[in-house]
Amino acid sequence: MTSPISSPFGARSTATEVIDGITLNGKRAIVTGASSGIGAETACVLARAGAEVTLAVRDHAAGQRVAASIVHDTGNDRVHVVPLDLADLGSVAAFSKAWTGPLHILIANAGLNLPDLRYTPTGVELTFAVCHLGHFALTLGLRDALRSAAGARVVSVSSASHLSSSVVFDDISFSFRTYSSILGYGQAKTANVLMAVALTERWAVDGILANAVTPGIVMSTQLSRHRTPEQDKAFKSAYQIPP
Repeated sequence: MTSPISSPFGARSTATEVIDGITLNGKRAIVTGASSGIGAETACVLARAGAEVTLAVRDHAAGQRVAASIVHDTGNDRVHVVPLDLADLGSVAAFSKAWTGPLHILIANAGLNLPDLRYTPTGVELTFAVCHLGHFALTLGLRDALRSAAGARVVSVSSASHLSSSVVFDDISFSFRTYSSILGYGQAKTANVLMAVALTERWAVDGILANAVTPGIVMSTQLSRHRTPEQDKAFKSAYQIPP
């Protein structure tokens, strides 16, 4: 029987503390959704450790501001900003096609949690499209780059919200079910976990290891920006978050 992996870190540990003593010189990383919140902090910490970091963002201007701040704070000028709209598979394909050379770290961080039902132009529920399908296509498109890195890592940023819903394959886009943000976000986060499991199972032969992580509840991100005060109150109640 295997033993759980232990860690000296806890809920109050910072990303800087976790990466202390690790050198990423010569490594190349992509962080999606890095124009704010967890993604921006992750990109900064990777850059501080010496990695070349690409901020894959929908809002290019916001990404540029974050990149400038990272360069200022870390002294690492190998920080790039590249447009990426995960709801648009054409944008995902263009990003993957433009990437050259090895990729050592891919962090699928970008997320969306919508209070109302919305669709992409191709008819896919938008939360699922951004949180999972876009990242799925991006990871597949970058497989050769990950393989050539010899020991690449893929990290899917999931959530404890995955406990609220399985992936309902018969109705992923809520054509028949009543939509709620908890169910929509929950099944997308479950898909993140399943993708990590499947990637490691299928790509270990290429030296690629994938993990899904839950960062805990971080209220200072842009994830909740679409919720009304009433919806935000209901969300906090569902997850027992103090008001």
